[in-house]
Formats: sequence, C-alpha cells, structure tokens
Amino acid sequence: MKFGPAGNDDAFYNAGYKNSEEMPKYLAEMGLDAYEYQCSRGVRISDEKAAKLKEAAEKYNISLSVHSPYYISLSTQEEAKKISTIKYITDSMAAAKKMGATKVVVHAGALLGLEREYAVDSASALLKRALEEADKLGLGDITLCPETMGKINQLGDSKEIIKMCKVDDRLIPTIDFGHLYCRHIGALRTEEDFTKELQMYIDELGYERMKHFHSHFSKMEYTENGGEKQHVTFADEGFGPDYKAVINAIKKLKLEPTIICESAGTQSLDAKEMKDYSESI
Repeated sequence: MKFGPAGNDDAFYNAGYKNSEEMPKYLAEMGLDAYEYQCSRGVRISDEKAAKLKEAAEKYNISLSVHSPYYISLSTQEEAKKISTIKYITDSMAAAKKMGATKVVVHAGALLGLEREYAVDSASALLKRALEEADKLGLGDITLCPETMGKINQLGDSKEIIKMCKVDDRLIPTIDFGHLYCRHIGALRTEEDFTKELQMYIDELGYERMKHFHSHFSKMEYTENGGEKQHVTFADEGFGPDYKAVINAIKKLKLEPTIICESAGTQSLDAKEMKDYSESI
C-alpha cells in the first residue's frame, strides 16, 4: 500500500517549501510514497515544471497520479461538450505522461436531469471515446480511474463506477471512502461494511485488476438529503469514516492500493497517520 496527499497542504508551505516540484522531497522526508497532482481547475502545468516533478518523483521514489478537471461531465448530451470533455481527459493524460504519473482520476459529473441508468450508459460511451482518442495520441498507457462521488445527485455510486470500468479492462476505479460514507448517509462505517463493498468490486472486476486500485480518503461531513457537504481533518471529532476500519478491510482482502488523503489542509499529516497505522498491523 502507498500513501500520500492530494495537492500541497499547509504543512508543506509551513516547512518552507513553495513549488509542487519540491513535493517529492518533502513527502520522502515524511516517509510517504505517493502524490496526486491537482489539475482540478484546468490542465496548466508547463512542460518544464512537469519534467522537474518527474525527475524529483523518480529521485525520491514517489508514485504520481493526476486529478483531472472538476468540470468534466461524462453524461453530457451535447456533442460540443462531449468533445471538450474528451479533451480535458486527454490533456490530463498528456500531463500525467510528462510528469511520469501512471493514473488519472476522473469525476463522472452530475446527472443533468437524466435517468440514472441512461446517464451511466452515456458516461460509459464517452469514456470509451476518450480512451480511443488517448490511444490515437499515444496515451494508452495512462490508466483512467473513474471516481466514486459523495453527492447523491451525482453519478458515481459503486455499482455505477463498476459499470463504467467494464467499458475497458484498462479502467480502474478510484474508490473514495469518504464519498461513499456520505453517499450512504453514514451507514458505511465498519470493517465488515467496507469489506463487503470492496468484495463487490473484486467479484465484478476481478482480484488482479482490483489489487492495486486507486483510492481517496478523508473524514467528511454530510447532510441527510444531499450526501457530501465538506471535507474535514482527522483532528475534527464526530466525523467519519474511520480510516482504521478501511485499512483493516483492505488488508483482510489482501489488496495493495494507493490511498490519497484529501483532508482539508492536513493531507500529508493525515496520510502519514494512515501509513503508520497500516505498517503497525
């Protein structure tokens, strides 16, 4: 299992670091081994910066992934927006390749007033088109990872993500345990709950494909009607899920994912807490 943060947190800047290219050194010093570069508001990393990040990640043995733009909507019915969405995805994959990242996380987006089943079918078809375009561009070695979402009015419960991943054997899910906790209105909380959820992925996609699945984790606040409200930190009390229950379930099933921490401002510190616990058992 590998652990690391999503983006650069407060501790990174408080330690005197300034640029993402310095993140691998910072993470290695902490004993972490993964980092997710954020393109959530657009793919803007320069070739020079990507090359520096790649060099640093290789030097310090940090596994890289990329989060694609938040405004991707896989279920859109407008052809112009479909073309734009494919470009957002392939641009993210191109940036990943330049920095030596192997995975790109993709949000499925909103339902857009569509029936859930139809929306999932539309999203699956667009993912297939994106992969075909990626192959044409020489980006077929970058893995796309559709992410489970936390708001009920979004695409992305576990069954929907599994269906999307069946479009192509190269697709691997990003299982966001905080999002699923919110989507289940706090009902997904015990080791047994998470074991059952993960076993469903294994049954549908196969153990070999799931062994190194991608993952996000943070404690979260939710609302009874909408699901996800906001990310919090491990220090915030009264919020879930319990990372120990998640890690216990993962180890029980002999899986070895990369877990990216998305805590609100304490990502690297909380990632280290998870890694320390994982190694302790």
